[in-house]
Amino acid sequence: MRELVLAQSARFAALDPLLPEAAQPPAGERLTATLADGRRVAGVLYRARHAPGSLTSLWAAGASWELTPLLGDTGGAGMAALLGALRRRLDRERVGPDSACAVTWPSRDVEVARVLLDHGLVPLDALGVRPRPPPPAGTSRPEVVIRRARAADEEEIVALRMAELRYSALVGPNTVREDAAEVLAAEVRTRLRRDEPAWLAESAGLAVGLAGCGWGARAGEQRLRLRPGRWGQLHTLSVLPAARGTGIGRALAAVAHDALRAGGARGTFLFYSPANPLSSVFWHRQGYRPLWTFWEVRPASALR
Repeated sequence: MRELVLAQSARFAALDPLLPEAAQPPAGERLTATLADGRRVAGVLYRARHAPGSLTSLWAAGASWELTPLLGDTGGAGMAALLGALRRRLDRERVGPDSACAVTWPSRDVEVARVLLDHGLVPLDALGVRPRPPPPAGTSRPEVVIRRARAADEEEIVALRMAELRYSALVGPNTVREDAAEVLAAEVRTRLRRDEPAWLAESAGLAVGLAGCGWGARAGEQRLRLRPGRWGQLHTLSVLPAARGTGIGRALAAVAHDALRAGGARGTFLFYSPANPLSSVFWHRQGYRPLWTFWEVRPASALR
């Protein structure tokens, strides 16, 4: 696979200077395919299960077949051949309704994007990056107060997270499961106990917005998706519907960005849905652009 990794790294570098070098694929089942001209491509298939009650169950299918392609320099033709091999592999599985096939690929590779669309996958999520300093935040309503969140705010924070989840589930990969409130409450308590940076926006004494941030792990997802360095992550920004369009989101984002910049971030990243008519516009105006797109088809049996 080394030759495919090297060729894929060269292709990635030509596509987008912010992409890291292609890494060796993770452990999993190996798939291969041969193109009409005799060239071969490969991929690693990993079956992930997201148990009921887990945080990941709120944004992922219960069972997910995640494909890591190694296409070398074959582009769209290589992806088409590999997806054909995946389709034949899935024919041997008993696939349920709460399932997905997932592929993560550089956002600027539109040749491959066309192939993914043709095989039934849709762009449900994206990793957006901004290597430059943030733009001016602008102003919000003068009666809005932004302060650091604390343990006593747990109920308000969970309500804001649930509002975000319900909206995101309409336009992205999220799922509102029966235990969503309990799962989010446990995560909120953990973050508050760790004193992770989070801020509430209050209007007339009521919580109307939330922002939370932290640091990307130097291993795992960051190592595979980002250039080396200290990257800050915005993991939450939520504003209640009645308060949107008033500058609260911009003000919250500015506070979070300032904290990350003070901590030495070389840049910041986040995840958002390209199909979300609010966040896709908001984050692009904040200077972000998509680096990686997360493609899915649900259920997995719908892969063409």
